[in-house]
Amino acid sequence: MATENLEKIVNTLSELKVVDLAKLKTLLEEKWDVTAAAVAAPAAAPVAADGGAEQAAESTDFQVTLTAISADKKIGAIKVVREVTGLGLKEAKDIAENPPKVLKESAPKAEAEEILKKLEAVGAKATLKGL
Repeated sequence: MATENLEKIVNTLSELKVVDLAKLKTLLEEKWDVTAAAVAAPAAAPVAADGGAEQAAESTDFQVTLTAISADKKIGAIKVVREVTGLGLKEAKDIAENPPKVLKESAPKAEAEEILKKLEAVGAKATLKGL
């Protein structure tokens, strides 16, 4: 029986215009002596001291930083740096020889992870920092 009553109420409310719903809200607040307020989102969990995985899970954009390159893998890394940054050979070589360097200031998660995979595949190390 209670379910039928609830369904009737839902159907009745669904047929009301927005102006009437606003009036209903005001009347209910007065009758029940309450205030209808939007529910606040729960506070974000604190970020780990290293700012790593927890922050990365929440971020949608990432900064990609080249942190190290094996000396014997430098040529492959320079090619990836050129591909990612669009720089010339000399500029890419300068970046590859002087890590840490930011390769991409802001990239969507999928793109940042793809860059990271490419760098790791050629023996370079990089980090992603959530923005």
